[in-house]
This record gives sequence, C-alpha cells and structure tokens, in this order.
Amino acid sequence: MTKKIAVAGKGGVGKTTFTALLIRELMKQEKGIVLAVDADPNSNLNEALGIDIDDSISNILEEVRLGDDIPTGMGKDSFTEYRLSQVIKEGKGVDLIQMGLPQQNGCYCYPNNLMRMYLEQLQKNYEYVIIDNEAGMEHLSRRIVADIDMLFIISDTSVRSIRSAAKVFELIKVLKISIPEVYLIITKTNEVGIDGLKEEIAKTGLDLIGTIPYDVQAVTFDFEGKPLIDLPDDSLSVMAVKAIVEKAGV
Repeated sequence: MTKKIAVAGKGGVGKTTFTALLIRELMKQEKGIVLAVDADPNSNLNEALGIDIDDSISNILEEVRLGDDIPTGMGKDSFTEYRLSQVIKEGKGVDLIQMGLPQQNGCYCYPNNLMRMYLEQLQKNYEYVIIDNEAGMEHLSRRIVADIDMLFIISDTSVRSIRSAAKVFELIKVLKISIPEVYLIITKTNEVGIDGLKEEIAKTGLDLIGTIPYDVQAVTFDFEGKPLIDLPDDSLSVMAVKAIVEKAGV
C-alpha cells in the first residue's frame, strides 16, 4: 500500500532540503520507488534531486482549460492523460512531478478533477508519494492529493518561523484535513541547541520529532548547484534525517 508523506513550512526554513534527504534515505534503505510531487511554486526540488524539469501540471491544466491544443478527434480526458504522462520525469529510484505556478483566473474544476483521478491511479505504482508543499497547503486543501499518512512541518530556530509552523498546523485543522501523524522538525540548529525555544515549541501543540543542524556541506552543495541527494552518508543533515526517519517509522 502506498504511503503518502507531506512536507510543509514557509520559504527558507530548509523544507526542500529535508524533502530531498527524506527521499534519499528511503532510496538508501531500498524501501521502493518514490513519486516526488513538487507542489511549491517557489521550490526547486528537481535541482535537489538532480532531475531536469521542462514542464508542469499547471501548464497542462491551462492547455486543457483553453482547449486550443487538443487534437481533433481526441477528447479532453484522453488528451489530459496523455499530457500528464509526459510531465513525469524519471530519476534513479525516484520519479518527479512538478505542479507549477498557481492557477490563473477561470474555471479549472474539470481539469482539476481529471488530474486528481490520474494521480490517484498513478500513486498505485509507487511505495511512497512525497509531497513538497507550500505553506498555504493549497493542493492538500483542494484534495489534489488525498489521504496523507504523515506530515512534517519544518521550522528553523527563529521564533517567527516556529509560530508560522503553528499556523500551518492550525490551517490543517480549519480545513479539516485528516492526517494521522503530524510532526515538527527544527532546522539550522547549532551547538547551543533549542533549549531557549521550548516554550514556543510547546505552544504549537506539535510533537517535535527531531532537529537538523546547520550543515556547511549541504550549504556548499546547494551553492555549487550539486544535487543534495548526492550528499555523503556522514553529512550532518543526512545523519539527522536518517534519525528522524527511524523515529517516525517512515
């Protein structure tokens, strides 16, 4: 049965880094083929995974909505399925779909429903679906990807970021998105740790499952444009994510 894991948090907290290293750990443990869904318009998950992207689902939805590019004699359903199959990019042990930019004005109900049905069928081919979300949780709120099993909310060590994580948790409750397991992860920690943040963390109501230290090696990889998935086993962030995966029972 496919396990669906979502990752959320505001920009700049290390959300995409964690997502990439989570996928790296699943691949390292040979737990099966992973489908990565980049649902954050500002994300660069493809770069972290070392996969080139040249199309997105938002482009396809716009094509279907306008209908100008649908060949004569081909229905919308067939055209949508054909185009969606083209947007999947294959990597080593992981396939990637990029959702793209937010939808423009106009009705997307029909293409959204087609996309939802297609993704439901596609997910059955994978052991894991990992979704890198934006803080607003748009795709989860619209049930584009439903029945999430686990959610990791990412924050750095700033009070503002921890409070933002709390807002994401509250948003899930308001939207009535049922997720059995929701965890908080604090990134970019230093030797001082998070002792001074315990009160703010407690206010979130979230279960802190682990921390990820500031990792110069990961920062260097990112600066040099190297895929984070290629970080060595002794990288500080890689070891931290491994511990989180074991603790969460992913």
